[in-house]
Amino acid sequence: MQKRIISICILLVIIAIGFFQKDVLLEVVKHGGSWSIIVSMILVAICVFFPIVPFPVLAGIIGAVFGITQGVFISLTGAMAGTMGFFYLSRYGFRDWAERKLAYHSKIKEYEELLNRNSFIAILTCRLIPVIPAPIVNIICGLSRVKTIIFFTASLVGKIPNILILSYAGALFNNNKLYSFGIYGCYVLIIFFINFAIFYLRSAKKSSLD
Repeated sequence: MQKRIISICILLVIIAIGFFQKDVLLEVVKHGGSWSIIVSMILVAICVFFPIVPFPVLAGIIGAVFGITQGVFISLTGAMAGTMGFFYLSRYGFRDWAERKLAYHSKIKEYEELLNRNSFIAILTCRLIPVIPAPIVNIICGLSRVKTIIFFTASLVGKIPNILILSYAGALFNNNKLYSFGIYGCYVLIIFFINFAIFYLRSAKKSSLD
Protein backbone atom coordinates (compact mmCIF):
# COMPACT_ATOMS: atom_id res chain seq x y z
CA MET A 1 0.00 0.00 0.00
CA GLN A 2 2.82 2.41 0.86
CA LYS A 3 4.49 1.83 -2.51
CA ARG A 4 1.21 2.46 -4.28
CA ILE A 5 0.60 5.73 -2.42
CA ILE A 6 4.12 6.95 -3.20
CA SER A 7 3.73 5.93 -6.83
CA ILE A 8 0.38 7.73 -7.11
CA CYS A 9 1.89 10.88 -5.61
CA ILE A 10 4.79 10.77 -8.07
CA LEU A 11 2.38 10.23 -10.97
CA LEU A 12 0.15 13.12 -9.89
CA VAL A 13 3.13 15.45 -9.55
CA ILE A 14 4.35 14.52 -13.05
CA ILE A 15 0.89 15.08 -14.57
CA ALA A 16 0.39 18.34 -12.66
CA ILE A 17 3.73 19.75 -13.84
CA GLY A 18 2.93 18.84 -17.41
CA PHE A 19 -0.66 20.12 -17.31
CA PHE A 20 -0.06 23.45 -15.56
CA GLN A 21 3.41 24.26 -16.91
CA LYS A 22 2.97 23.04 -20.52
CA ASP A 23 3.03 26.48 -22.14
CA VAL A 24 5.98 27.68 -20.06
CA LEU A 25 7.99 24.55 -20.84
CA LEU A 26 7.21 24.79 -24.56
CA GLU A 27 8.35 28.41 -24.68
CA VAL A 28 11.64 27.47 -23.05
CA VAL A 29 12.11 24.69 -25.62
CA LYS A 30 11.38 27.01 -28.56
CA HIS A 31 13.91 29.60 -27.40
CA GLY A 32 16.75 27.07 -27.57
CA GLY A 33 19.97 27.19 -25.55
CA SER A 34 21.58 24.87 -23.05
CA TRP A 35 18.85 25.19 -20.43
CA SER A 36 16.16 24.30 -22.96
CA ILE A 37 17.90 20.97 -23.63
CA ILE A 38 17.14 19.80 -20.08
CA VAL A 39 13.61 21.22 -20.24
CA SER A 40 13.02 19.45 -23.55
CA MET A 41 14.06 16.11 -22.06
CA ILE A 42 11.79 16.66 -19.07
CA LEU A 43 8.85 17.60 -21.30
CA VAL A 44 9.31 14.50 -23.47
CA ALA A 45 9.52 12.32 -20.34
CA ILE A 46 6.28 13.85 -19.01
CA CYS A 47 4.53 13.14 -22.32
CA VAL A 48 5.27 9.44 -21.86
CA PHE A 49 3.00 9.53 -18.79
CA PHE A 50 0.48 12.10 -19.98
CA PRO A 51 0.39 13.35 -23.59
CA ILE A 52 0.00 17.06 -22.88
CA VAL A 53 1.59 17.61 -26.30
CA PRO A 54 1.31 15.00 -29.09
CA PHE A 55 4.71 13.34 -29.31
CA PRO A 56 5.08 13.82 -33.10
CA VAL A 57 4.53 17.57 -32.61
CA LEU A 58 6.95 17.78 -29.69
CA ALA A 59 9.68 15.74 -31.39
CA GLY A 60 9.23 17.87 -34.51
CA ILE A 61 9.63 21.09 -32.51
CA ILE A 62 12.75 19.77 -30.82
CA GLY A 63 14.16 18.72 -34.20
CA ALA A 64 13.42 22.17 -35.63
CA VAL A 65 15.08 23.96 -32.70
CA PHE A 66 18.15 21.77 -32.17
CA GLY A 67 18.67 20.08 -35.52
CA ILE A 68 18.52 16.42 -36.43
CA THR A 69 21.44 14.96 -34.44
CA GLN A 70 20.91 16.86 -31.22
CA GLY A 71 17.13 16.63 -31.58
CA VAL A 72 17.26 12.84 -31.82
CA PHE A 73 19.50 12.66 -28.74
CA ILE A 74 17.25 14.96 -26.70
CA SER A 75 13.97 13.28 -27.69
CA LEU A 76 15.38 9.77 -27.26
CA THR A 77 16.88 10.56 -23.85
CA GLY A 78 13.64 12.11 -22.61
CA ALA A 79 11.51 9.30 -24.04
CA MET A 80 13.66 6.62 -22.42
CA ALA A 81 13.67 8.44 -19.08
CA GLY A 82 9.87 8.57 -19.12
CA THR A 83 9.58 4.99 -20.38
CA MET A 84 11.80 3.59 -17.66
CA GLY A 85 9.98 5.67 -15.05
CA PHE A 86 6.66 4.27 -16.25
CA PHE A 87 8.12 0.75 -16.22
CA TYR A 88 9.32 1.04 -12.61
CA LEU A 89 6.07 2.61 -11.41
CA SER A 90 4.15 -0.30 -12.94
CA ARG A 91 6.48 -2.91 -11.50
CA TYR A 92 6.87 -1.58 -7.97
CA GLY A 93 3.85 0.64 -7.40
CA PHE A 94 0.81 -0.67 -9.24
CA ARG A 95 1.52 -4.33 -9.80
CA ASP A 96 -1.43 -5.80 -7.87
CA TRP A 97 -3.93 -3.21 -9.13
CA ALA A 98 -2.80 -3.43 -12.76
CA GLU A 99 -2.84 -7.23 -12.76
CA ARG A 100 -6.50 -7.20 -11.73
CA LYS A 101 -7.37 -4.68 -14.45
CA LEU A 102 -5.46 -6.40 -17.23
CA ALA A 103 -6.80 -9.84 -16.34
CA TYR A 104 -10.03 -9.00 -18.20
CA HIS A 105 -8.27 -8.21 -21.49
CA SER A 106 -7.50 -11.44 -23.32
CA LYS A 107 -5.47 -9.73 -26.05
CA ILE A 108 -3.16 -8.19 -23.50
CA LYS A 109 -2.79 -11.52 -21.73
CA GLU A 110 -1.78 -13.09 -25.05
CA TYR A 111 0.90 -10.45 -25.47
CA GLU A 112 2.13 -11.06 -21.92
CA GLU A 113 2.56 -14.76 -22.70
CA LEU A 114 4.44 -13.89 -25.89
CA LEU A 115 6.53 -11.44 -23.92
CA ASN A 116 7.57 -14.08 -21.44
CA ARG A 117 8.64 -16.41 -24.28
CA ASN A 118 10.65 -13.93 -26.35
CA SER A 119 10.99 -10.64 -24.50
CA PHE A 120 13.41 -8.73 -26.72
CA ILE A 121 11.70 -9.44 -30.06
CA ALA A 122 8.21 -8.84 -28.63
CA ILE A 123 9.12 -5.45 -27.14
CA LEU A 124 11.13 -4.40 -30.18
CA THR A 125 8.26 -5.28 -32.52
CA CYS A 126 5.74 -3.28 -30.49
CA ARG A 127 8.07 -0.26 -30.47
CA LEU A 128 8.70 -0.41 -34.21
CA ILE A 129 5.10 -1.23 -35.12
CA PRO A 130 2.80 0.30 -32.48
CA VAL A 131 -0.01 -2.24 -32.65
CA ILE A 132 -0.35 -1.89 -28.87
CA PRO A 133 -0.17 1.65 -27.38
CA ALA A 134 3.17 2.41 -25.74
CA PRO A 135 1.72 2.98 -22.22
CA ILE A 136 0.13 -0.49 -22.31
CA VAL A 137 3.46 -2.01 -23.35
CA ASN A 138 5.18 -0.24 -20.44
CA ILE A 139 2.59 -1.50 -17.96
CA ILE A 140 2.62 -5.08 -19.23
CA CYS A 141 6.41 -5.20 -19.20
CA GLY A 142 6.44 -3.82 -15.68
CA LEU A 143 4.08 -6.58 -14.57
CA SER A 144 5.89 -9.35 -16.41
CA ARG A 145 9.10 -11.20 -15.65
CA VAL A 146 11.04 -9.40 -18.37
CA LYS A 147 14.48 -8.22 -17.27
CA THR A 148 15.09 -4.49 -17.00
CA ILE A 149 18.10 -4.53 -19.34
CA ILE A 150 16.10 -6.33 -22.04
CA PHE A 151 13.21 -3.88 -21.74
CA PHE A 152 15.59 -0.92 -21.87
CA THR A 153 17.60 -2.19 -24.85
CA ALA A 154 14.60 -3.27 -26.94
CA SER A 155 12.76 -0.02 -26.21
CA LEU A 156 15.81 2.07 -27.04
CA VAL A 157 16.42 0.36 -30.38
CA GLY A 158 12.73 0.36 -31.25
CA LYS A 159 12.23 4.07 -30.58
CA ILE A 160 15.15 5.26 -32.71
CA PRO A 161 13.47 5.04 -36.18
CA ASN A 162 10.35 6.91 -35.06
CA ILE A 163 12.28 9.66 -33.31
CA LEU A 164 14.77 9.94 -36.16
CA ILE A 165 11.99 10.45 -38.72
CA LEU A 166 10.13 12.96 -36.55
CA SER A 167 13.29 14.93 -35.77
CA TYR A 168 14.29 14.95 -39.43
CA ALA A 169 10.84 16.16 -40.50
CA GLY A 170 10.92 18.85 -37.80
CA ALA A 171 14.38 20.05 -38.78
CA LEU A 172 13.20 20.52 -42.39
CA PHE A 173 9.92 22.20 -41.49
CA ASN A 174 11.05 25.84 -41.66
CA ASN A 175 12.77 25.44 -45.03
CA ASN A 176 10.39 23.03 -46.76
CA LYS A 177 7.04 22.49 -45.04
CA LEU A 178 5.60 20.35 -47.84
CA TYR A 179 8.56 17.95 -47.79
CA SER A 180 8.43 17.81 -44.00
CA PHE A 181 4.74 16.90 -43.99
CA GLY A 182 5.36 14.41 -46.80
CA ILE A 183 8.01 12.54 -44.80
CA TYR A 184 5.81 12.24 -41.75
CA GLY A 185 2.75 11.39 -43.84
CA CYS A 186 4.58 8.53 -45.57
CA TYR A 187 5.72 7.20 -42.21
CA VAL A 188 2.15 7.27 -40.84
CA LEU A 189 0.83 5.50 -43.96
CA ILE A 190 3.48 2.78 -43.69
CA ILE A 191 2.61 2.15 -40.03
CA PHE A 192 -1.11 2.16 -40.89
CA PHE A 193 -0.74 -0.41 -43.66
CA ILE A 194 1.45 -2.64 -41.50
CA ASN A 195 -1.12 -2.54 -38.71
CA PHE A 196 -3.90 -3.22 -41.20
CA ALA A 197 -2.00 -6.18 -42.64
CA ILE A 198 -1.41 -7.63 -39.17
CA PHE A 199 -5.09 -7.21 -38.29
CA TYR A 200 -6.19 -8.77 -41.60
CA LEU A 201 -3.87 -11.76 -41.23
CA ARG A 202 -5.02 -12.39 -37.67
CA SER A 203 -8.68 -12.17 -38.71
CA ALA A 204 -8.09 -14.53 -41.65
CA LYS A 205 -6.31 -16.99 -39.36
CA LYS A 206 -9.18 -16.95 -36.87
CA SER A 207 -11.73 -17.40 -39.65
CA SER A 208 -9.87 -20.44 -40.99
CA LEU A 209 -9.74 -21.99 -37.52
CA ASP A 210 -13.46 -21.43 -37.05
